[in-house]
Amino acid sequence: MKNHIHPDYRPVVYRDADAGMAFLTRSTARTEQTVVWQDGNTYPVVDVEISSASHPFYTGKTRILDSAGQVEKFRRRYRASSAAS
Repeated sequence: MKNHIHPDYRPVVYRDADAGMAFLTRSTARTEQTVVWQDGNTYPVVDVEISSASHPFYTGKTRILDSAGQVEKFRRRYRASSAAS
């Protein structure tokens, strides 16, 4: 393996501030921010917008689309355009 061509693979904290969740893993992500972790060590931190704690699929807060209403809206629009023809 050649020296100095691979990114630095180190422990990094990923933090989802909206959900109040953070987890420590290893990554090559670069960041200037740091945080003191639960073990007392300081690690680089990457703030993410969505994690498994805030994603609608994993939290069960998915929106259910009104597909019947959409179909009826399409039919009304189609009837109006075909009647004009």
